[in-house]
Amino acid sequence: MNVAVIPARGGSKRVPNKNMKLFAGKPIIAYSIEAAHESGVFDRIIVSTDSGEIARVARECGAETPFLRPAELSGDFTPTAPVLLHALEWLRENGFNPAYLCCIYATAPFIRPEYIRQGLELVMGDGVTSAFSVTTFPFPIFRALRITESGAVTMYWPEYEMARSNDLEEAYHDAGQFYWLDCPLFQKEQKLYGSHSMPVILPRYLVQDIDTPEDWETAERMFAAMNGNGQPCDGRSA
Repeated sequence: MNVAVIPARGGSKRVPNKNMKLFAGKPIIAYSIEAAHESGVFDRIIVSTDSGEIARVARECGAETPFLRPAELSGDFTPTAPVLLHALEWLRENGFNPAYLCCIYATAPFIRPEYIRQGLELVMGDGVTSAFSVTTFPFPIFRALRITESGAVTMYWPEYEMARSNDLEEAYHDAGQFYWLDCPLFQKEQKLYGSHSMPVILPRYLVQDIDTPEDWETAERMFAAMNGNGQPCDGRSA
């Protein structure tokens, strides 16, 4: 059995009501709930929230909200892992014992069902602890610069100053959309990035972190550019 858990606490500071704010005409959490349904791989889709209003919106969008998350797991600095462990504990106490859990973030309007399914296939591999979405950096990280206390610019890795970009290893970062977890292994390690994690590689045009009003505007512009055919207007990263 598989379960999707969508963390969506209230009290967002930088983007007020972020988890249920309208994005391109509907609550942003609706995109995560819809993708979970369309993937066809979940027995239950649950939103973990401390907010009665978010719970109401989540139910209207097709998710379950069988419990309200306790205040001690709803602070500004609460990590994701304890929230998922709380949901797992509640599920097992109420007779549902999933083999795999997929954490899907509520602010992921570009999430696609096919990548959710790909993640499940990966996490079911022998010994795999987790599988999660990643994408490439748009510029070689080995050419990264820092500004010193005196205001000067230096390279983090000056040994790569003369290296060709094509010769530098490609680097990836967490795309912040979803994390598939093997439940027994997750309960043992209690980490999203487990001892044997696998990547689900997304194209950069499907990735936008949404933490600030500027991020939100950028994401809506990207969404508008893809509206109609699911691809960027010019076939390149937005």
